[in-house]
Amino acid sequence: KMTQQMRDLQLAQARKPPGPSSPNAAKRLYRNLSGKFRVNYTSFDEGSLVGRGEKEKLRKSYLFQSNAALFEAVELQDLDRVQEMLKHYSPEELDLNTPNSEGLLPLDIAIMTNNAPIARALLQAGAKESPHFVSLESRSLHLSTLVREAEQRVNELMAQVVNEAPNADCSEKEKQLKAWEWRFRLYKRMKAGFEHARVPDAPSSVHLSVASSSSLQVTFWEPLNVNSAVVTKYKVEWSCSPTFLPLLGEAVIDKLKDLHFTIQGLVSGTAYHIRVSAYNMKGWGPPQASTPPFAIPSNWRECDGRAPRRRGQAEALDHLLGQVKNVHQHCICHEPCKNQPQSRKHSVSKSLKHLFHPGSKFLKTLKRGLYLTAIFYKDDNILVTHEDQIPVVEIDDTYSCLLMQDFLWLTKVSCMWDEILWLRQCVTVSQSSCSCILQTRFKMLLAISQMQGLLGIQDLGQVFFEPIKDKQGNILIVTLKEVKTSQTFESVRWVPICKLQTSRKSVSSPEEPTALDTLLISLQDKLAYHQRSSHALSPGLYLGYLKLCSAVDQIRVLVPEQLPNILCHVKIRSNPNISREEWEWLQKMASVEEPVPTEPEADRSQNPLFQELQVAIKELMTLVNIPLQEAKDFRLYSQEVLDFGDQVSFLLLLPPSDDVCTAPGQNNPYTPRSGFLTLPLQIFELGEER
Repeated sequence: KMTQQMRDLQLAQARKPPGPSSPNAAKRLYRNLSGKFRVNYTSFDEGSLVGRGEKEKLRKSYLFQSNAALFEAVELQDLDRVQEMLKHYSPEELDLNTPNSEGLLPLDIAIMTNNAPIARALLQAGAKESPHFVSLESRSLHLSTLVREAEQRVNELMAQVVNEAPNADCSEKEKQLKAWEWRFRLYKRMKAGFEHARVPDAPSSVHLSVASSSSLQVTFWEPLNVNSAVVTKYKVEWSCSPTFLPLLGEAVIDKLKDLHFTIQGLVSGTAYHIRVSAYNMKGWGPPQASTPPFAIPSNWRECDGRAPRRRGQAEALDHLLGQVKNVHQHCICHEPCKNQPQSRKHSVSKSLKHLFHPGSKFLKTLKRGLYLTAIFYKDDNILVTHEDQIPVVEIDDTYSCLLMQDFLWLTKVSCMWDEILWLRQCVTVSQSSCSCILQTRFKMLLAISQMQGLLGIQDLGQVFFEPIKDKQGNILIVTLKEVKTSQTFESVRWVPICKLQTSRKSVSSPEEPTALDTLLISLQDKLAYHQRSSHALSPGLYLGYLKLCSAVDQIRVLVPEQLPNILCHVKIRSNPNISREEWEWLQKMASVEEPVPTEPEADRSQNPLFQELQVAIKELMTLVNIPLQEAKDFRLYSQEVLDFGDQVSFLLLLPPSDDVCTAPGQNNPYTPRSGFLTLPLQIFELGEER
C-alpha cells in the first residue's frame, strides 16, 4: 500500500501541468526514495491517489517549506528561492546538513552541477558536504550508480507505457516516466560536473598579521580562477620552518562566512610561517604562502614590560569605596529623613506603578531655581505624570547660578544611584561646616531621593552633558534613561513624544522660552545623544584626534555627534594589536622628530602600518577640516597605545603643542565641519567609562 507521504507527493505532482521537467519531481522522488544509497521503486507502481481536504492542503503548503523544498530549489537552480528560504528559516529548520535517501546534501548537488552562486549561499549559511564521500572513488561510484539506476527505471517505465492500453493507470505511469527522465538528466549533469572538475588553484592572496603576543591572524581570499569547482573549505598550516617541515599545526575552515582565522597558543618572539590551501570535491589545491612570509607574535607592551593601564583599577576603586564606607559607619542614621515627600510610603515599590499617585509632588511649572527632571523613554514614547507633565522636582528655589563644579559632582553621583541614601547621611553630618557647596550638594541628594521615591526607580540614568537655563533664572538638570523592557505597568502612562510636544501649552514667548519649553523642543536631540553615547566601536585599531578648548571653569573636548563617547577618529585597520616591531618603528619615528608622514618614501613603502597611517591621516584631516599640509606639524602620541578592552585600540594624533588646547579668545583658523560638539572633559571621561 502506498504510504501517506507518497500520496501527498503524488497529489502535488498531479496538480502540476504535464511537462518534460516537473518542478515537483525532485520533491516527490526525494520523499519516496528509500534506502541510504539505493532506490526502492515499488511505491511508484502501487496504490491510488486519495483526495485531500482544504485543511490538509493548507498544512501541506507550510510543510513545503522544508528540507524537501530546499532540495527542489537547489536542483531547479532557483537562486532566489534558495536565498529566500535561507533568510527565513534556520539551518536546523531546513535540515540543511541532513542527507536525503540518496546520501546527498543540498551542497553536494550545487557543487556537482557547478552552480557557484547557490553553493556560496549554502556555504554562507553553514552547509556542508556529505560525509559519505570519503574519497574520489566513492563519489564517482555513487554518481555512476545513481545514473545507472535512474536510466534503468526510465527504460522500465517507458516499456510499461508503450505496452499498456491507455487508462488512468497508464496516465500515472507517464507522469512517473517524466519525473524519472528529469531525474536521469540531473544525475548525468552531476556526474559530468564531477568528471570535468579539477582541484582548485591556490588562494589569490593570504595576509598575515600579529593579533597578540600569542596569536597570529590569517586573512585569505578565494582563488581567482572561476572555472574549477566551488571551494568548500580551506586549510591553514603553520611551521617555524619555511619548508614547513616539521609542520607545527593545521586548521580546516569550513565556515566560509568570513575568510580569516586566528592561530592561538603560539610562543611570543618566535617566527611562524603560514600557508593556506583550498579544497573542492576533487581534493586539495596547491598552498599559497602568506604576505609577509612570516610573523612574530608580540605586543607593544613587551618593549618596556608595561602593564595595562586599567588593570586592577575597578577592584582598587571598589576597595577604596569600601574603606570610606567603613570609616563613615558611625554616621549612618536610622531615623526617617525629614525631607522625604509625604507620598514616600506609597513609593516603596521598585516598579513604575506609583508614578501617578495623587500625592506626588512633581512640579508643573518652574519658579526661578534649580530643578531636576528625569526622562524615561521607550521607542517613541516618554513617561509622564498623571497630569501629562515630565517628572520634575525642585533642588533649590534660591539657587540662581549653577556652579560647574557642582554640576560635574552630580554627574559623578549618577554612577552611584544605589548609594544616594548613604551619601546623604554622610553629607548631613558634614553640614556642620555650613559650607554653601555642601548645602547645595545635600539638596541635590535630597532631590534625587525624592525623584527615586516618587518614581519607585533607583537608576535615573545618565546626566545630560549640560543643564538647560532660561532668562527667568531657572536651571534644569536632565537625566536620561531608556526603558527596554516590554512589561506593562498599572497606572503608568506612556505618551508619544510628538503628542506631548504638540499638546503642551507654552507659558512663555518664543523669544524667551522657559527651561521646560526648551527641553520639549530639544527632546529628540537629547534622546538621540543618549542613544549614540552608548554605541560601541567595532573591533580594530583607530586613529584619534585630540583637540581641547578651555574656558574659565572647564576644559572641553571635541567629539563627533554620532559617537560622543569617543574622540574624533577614523579606522586604521580591523586588527587592534600593535606588534613590538610596529611600536619600535613608531618610537624611532618619534625620536628623530620626523613629521607625521603624508607621502611615501622608498624605505617605508613596504611597511604596512606606514601605508595604513597615510590613508588614515588623510581621512582624519578631511574629517576635521584641517588642510593636509598642516599635518606636517602634527605628532603621533608615542607614550602608549590606548587600549579600550581587548578589541579596540587607539593611536592619538596631536596638534602642535601650542594648539592642543585652545585658550579663551584664541583664534582657531580650522573649525570642524558640522557633526561635532564639545563636551566637558569630565563628562567625556564618564561617557567613555560607560
